[in-house]
Amino acid sequence: MRAWVIADGFGFDHLRTVDRTEPEPGPGQVVVGVRAVSLNYRDLLIVRGQYNPRMPLPRVPCSDAAGEIVAVGPGVSRVAVGDQVCGIFMQRWLAGRLTDTAARSALGGDLDGVLAERVVLSEEGVVKYPADLTAEDAATLPCAALTAWNALAEGGLRAGQTVLLQGTGGVSIFALQIARMFGARVLITSGQDEKLARAIQMGAHAGMNYRTNPDWDKWARAETGGQGVDHVVEVGGAGTLERSFKAVRTAGHIALIGVLSGTGTVNPMPVLMRHLTVRGIYVGSQAMFEDMNRAFETHQTRPIVDAVYRFDDFPKALRHLESGSHFGKVVIRI
Repeated sequence: MRAWVIADGFGFDHLRTVDRTEPEPGPGQVVVGVRAVSLNYRDLLIVRGQYNPRMPLPRVPCSDAAGEIVAVGPGVSRVAVGDQVCGIFMQRWLAGRLTDTAARSALGGDLDGVLAERVVLSEEGVVKYPADLTAEDAATLPCAALTAWNALAEGGLRAGQTVLLQGTGGVSIFALQIARMFGARVLITSGQDEKLARAIQMGAHAGMNYRTNPDWDKWARAETGGQGVDHVVEVGGAGTLERSFKAVRTAGHIALIGVLSGTGTVNPMPVLMRHLTVRGIYVGSQAMFEDMNRAFETHQTRPIVDAVYRFDDFPKALRHLESGSHFGKVVIRI
């Protein structure tokens, strides 16, 4: 069985393909024949050594996979051989609030990841994906889609509200699809006009190029009659958070997801004075995943896949992600 590993150090030069023994399931475990893996910005940070420089090596990277159950261990009853499933990002976060124990069960970081031909997971650590999706489609769901779902569906989104999205990466495009599913109005920013045009074709109501108009917070307020948006899906971090404070309405909601613009010091006074809710989002639970899959199946929502690479081209796929030229998700077919 082949797998990619971050071998004896961090960086692209330390990525290797290795042959490993075919895995066998223990009690309560399943073996998934992996058909596709999708990439997240986290995977790039992990390979660079910027996510957790003390992570034990070697480590199989990547958290998001879809495939078919090819073997089950003793006592497994929740799923069966032949079921088409995704692994969940945190193997021990099944429902309720995130705990320290659950947070330490993330694939491709705390645990070996899924960029392998076969992986062993807990039977509780997989969910069936919608039957009308391909494996390449389904592989995009565990992190990016569920993060967007947690940010909006679990964040109290209602029909008629306005959502501000930053960029056109995987999370933002899923957030666009979910917001439209809920009947919300969507504003979106990007550094490329062609990406804004695609987002508007998908249902965004208005777009702003933040390179030509860096005052996108003022634009968002103007688009809402000066009131501000109801929700911001914040993927930039410290470099964009203060503008998000200005763009959101009083008592509005900011779902803090990423740090694409880096870390730094942020003045918390607007949170206090304007009664803002800033909620940290770290993917979601098995229960949220199953709720989302039901919604996607009902609304026939299909993920946006930007590019599909071969298993052997994992470094090229990472470079594509690193370039920021993608619209939607980057996937590896196995």
